[in-house]
Amino acid sequence: MQSARDLLESVINRMSVFRNKEVLYPEYVPPTLPHREEQLRRLAEIFRVIILNPGVASMRALLIGGVGTGKTATAKVFGREMRRLAKERGIDLRYIHVNCHRDRTLYEVVSEIVRQMGAPIPLRGLSPREMMLALLNFMERNNVYALVTLDEFDYFVNVAGNDAVYFFVRLYDEYSDIKKRLSFIFIARDRTSLDKLDPTTESYILKHVIIFEKYKSNELYDILEQRRNEAFYPGTVDDEILRYIADIEGVDKGGEGNARAAIEALLLAGEAADYEGSHKVTIDHVRKALSQVQPDVVRISDILPYLQLHELLILKAAISVLKRKNAPYARIGEVEEEYRSICHLYGEEPRKHTQVYEYVNNLKHMGVIEARISGKGFRGRSTLISISVPLDALEREVDMLIEKRRKLSQ
Repeated sequence: MQSARDLLESVINRMSVFRNKEVLYPEYVPPTLPHREEQLRRLAEIFRVIILNPGVASMRALLIGGVGTGKTATAKVFGREMRRLAKERGIDLRYIHVNCHRDRTLYEVVSEIVRQMGAPIPLRGLSPREMMLALLNFMERNNVYALVTLDEFDYFVNVAGNDAVYFFVRLYDEYSDIKKRLSFIFIARDRTSLDKLDPTTESYILKHVIIFEKYKSNELYDILEQRRNEAFYPGTVDDEILRYIADIEGVDKGGEGNARAAIEALLLAGEAADYEGSHKVTIDHVRKALSQVQPDVVRISDILPYLQLHELLILKAAISVLKRKNAPYARIGEVEEEYRSICHLYGEEPRKHTQVYEYVNNLKHMGVIEARISGKGFRGRSTLISISVPLDALEREVDMLIEKRRKLSQ
C-alpha cells in the first residue's frame, strides 16, 4: 500500500499535458482577441480623444452581449493597450475595472474606483459625492486620467437605481469647469435592465453601443487554437479536439456561442487526461468535460468569487438542505435555520432575518438561485429556493471560497 507521501508525490511529479494552465482560467486576459477586432476598433474611435486631446471630453460606451461573448476581455485588452499608448505620449492614463456583482452600490463602486486609483482618500465618513470630488481633485493635482469599466452594469442598475447611474453619466454637469479626466465603459448582457432608467439617463447610456454577437464555430476554433498553443505542450491536443468542441458550442451549429464554456471544456478535458495519466487529450476526455460544462454552471462559477461571505454561507445552507431533503425546493425558513447552524460551526455571527432575506434576493437577482413564492401544494405562503446546477460541484466551489474569505479576514 502506498504511503500518503508517495501518493501525493506520484500526483505532483507525474507528466502533464499542460504547459501553462492559467491561460485557460476566466481571469486570464490574452494578448490578442480573435474576432473582436471590430469591437476594439469601435472603442478606439469612441475614446481616441483621451489620447489626442485629453481632458476635453468625458466619453462613454455600452458593451452588450450574452455570457461568454468576450465583453470583459475586450474591455480589459482595450484598457491595457490604451494605457500603453497614453504612456508613450506622456499621459498618465489608468485603467480601472469594477465588477458590480461585488461592488453593488454607488458608495461601493466609488470606493473601489478610489482604491484602484491609489488616491489617499479616507473611505469612511464620506458620501459618494464627497469621495468623488476628492478623487477629481486628486486627479487634477496629479495630472491623472482614468478609463473606468463598470462590468455587470445591468446588476448595478437593478440594485443602485437610476440616481446612481445618473451620478456617473452626468458627473461633469456639476463640475463643468474642470478637465474631463474620467471616462466610462459599461458592460451589460442586454438592454432590458436599462428600461428602469428615466429617458434622459438612458439616452446618455445608449449614445455609443457596441454589440457582441455569440461566437460561431469557426470563431471558437480560432480562440481555442490560440489558448491551446499557450496552455498545452505541443502535440498533446490535436486540431480535431478543438474542432469538436467548437462545433458543439458554436451558435451556428446549435450551441450557445459561449467562448467561456468552450475554453472551460478544453481545460476540463486536459485535466481528465492528466488524471488518467494520458499524454494526449482525446475525444473521450472532451465528452467527459462537456458533461460537466453547462451554460448555467459556467455563468454561476464566474459569479461566485464576487459573493460576500454570508451570501456564500446562505448558499451553502441552501445546498445542504436541498441535498438532505433530496427535493427540488427548500423553504427559506429551513435554509435560514441551516445557515445559523453553519455560522455556529464557522464561528460567525449569523445575520438577522431581514438581512438573510436581502441576501437571498441578491442571489436570486444574480441568477445563482431561483426563489419564488409557494403556491398550490404548500401549506401557507413561503419563499421556495431551488438551484438548477449540480449541487456537489457547486458545494465544493462554495466551500473553497468560504475558506478563502475566512483566511483573509483573520
